[in-house]
Amino acid sequence: MKKKNVILGLLFVAGALTAPVQAQTIPKEELIFLTSEWKGERFPDGRPRIPDELVARAKNVSIEEAWLVLRNEGYVSQFEGNFKVLNSGQPMAGRAYTAMFMPSRPDVEKNIKDRGKKDGRIGNTNSWPIDKLSKGDIYVADGFGKIEAGTLIGDNLGNSIYAKSGNGVVFNSSARDPEGLARIKGFNAWVREWDPTFLENSVLMGLNTPIRIGKVMVLPGDLVLARDEGVIFIPAHLAQKVVVTAEFLQLRDKFAFDMLREQKFTPGEIDNQWTDKVKDAFLQWLDKHPNEIPMKRAELDEYMKNRTW
Repeated sequence: MKKKNVILGLLFVAGALTAPVQAQTIPKEELIFLTSEWKGERFPDGRPRIPDELVARAKNVSIEEAWLVLRNEGYVSQFEGNFKVLNSGQPMAGRAYTAMFMPSRPDVEKNIKDRGKKDGRIGNTNSWPIDKLSKGDIYVADGFGKIEAGTLIGDNLGNSIYAKSGNGVVFNSSARDPEGLARIKGFNAWVREWDPTFLENSVLMGLNTPIRIGKVMVLPGDLVLARDEGVIFIPAHLAQKVVVTAEFLQLRDKFAFDMLREQKFTPGEIDNQWTDKVKDAFLQWLDKHPNEIPMKRAELDEYMKNRTW
């Protein structure tokens, strides 16, 4: 039995050595395993592909609305604050493309760069994630909180990021040249600090892998919602629930404001559990205000079937 186990172990090692390797990435099968709650379309790399239409709608969701839904689902560590925002008042939503950096050491960095060169990767390791971005992505990187010499991008790389993704970045580290980055129309950045130094002594150790941003575990393909107060990372399989619930709450508020202004209901009737009379009035209000509904009416009706009001 011992001899058999040794042989099997040698075969496993041999297979691992001969299998194709993409520098610093985890196998597609592992990413699918980690995000197995997602049942929809995926990118070729295994990331959940949240529909573009849903990502666009997420820009209108508040951090508080998203946080409440996630908390009710048991996800209590999805928000991170204390960022410097490049363009205040310009929210950003997209799918996470992740990178993890660590303090460099010469032997490891040499091996990583040699393997990356064989895989066709060009330049320093901080440019490798940018090469893999696609439309709708947000580049999310853990730069281990490094500020001085921890600047993952300046305006040159910022232009490339926006050209590929149409979005911006969320960094647990610093960036340089905020004035140049601010000139990229549509680009935005959430960073720990701005610093004039160049990136030094940092090496990419994970590409399209799970990472940590502050207290949050971020998985590739998560829905990233960034606003002035911070960033919330929404697991892909909960993205639709978060967006639809937030949109429903916004509709409720619009209806409530109209009813209170018109004095059709009292504040007590609106703020407490709705009676059948209030529910019926809400449904009639929806029929009269179809342009206020951001989702398909069928989607809203399906959601309201399970709503406790």
